Amino acid sequence: MAARRPTPLARIRLLVLDVDGVLTDGRLRYGPEGEQEKLFHVRDGFGLKALMAAGVAVAVISGRSSQAVARRCAELGIGELAQGQEHKLEAFEALCTRLGMAAAECACIGDDTPDVPLLERAGLAIAVADAHPDARRAAHRRTRLPGGAGAVREACDWLLAARKPARKSATKPARKPATKPARAAKRGR
Repeated sequence: MAARRPTPLARIRLLVLDVDGVLTDGRLRYGPEGEQEKLFHVRDGFGLKALMAAGVAVAVISGRSSQAVARRCAELGIGELAQGQEHKLEAFEALCTRLGMAAAECACIGDDTPDVPLLERAGLAIAVADAHPDARRAAHRRTRLPGGAGAVREACDWLLAARKPARKSATKPARKPATKPARAAKRGR
């Protein structure tokens, strides 16, 4: 686990995601003409839309470039997409500057060694369940689910739960036990 203290979930204003191994299971499929196919989990998309509706910005920084990723981000309304980023930390710092956010206000989800600089810089570092040990060591938290199988939704749920106002208890406060009235003293006049 990371030695530094994580930013509380409720203070996160930006969620930054890797793609391969986070939004997907990390496998790449090539067809006869070399095109690649990526599979995305629908629950991750729902969680990201809910998070954006709650006011948390979402960005994607990937070391690879893919039309499938651009299309998925467009479908979800994610406008901050940086693909083909060999140096992800530079892209992250430029993103923070452009959005006027401190790195401490950002959560990053990663799965492998190239994500470690982002994880170490972010206020909240999250590794997916099946992440490489390097990413797990840099993370504050780890999802129960693996990349491409709902891990992003799990992290979105954490962030959303931290934003919900505390619910009032559905039960009434306990009453003090009723005291039995003192028995009238026997009148024996």
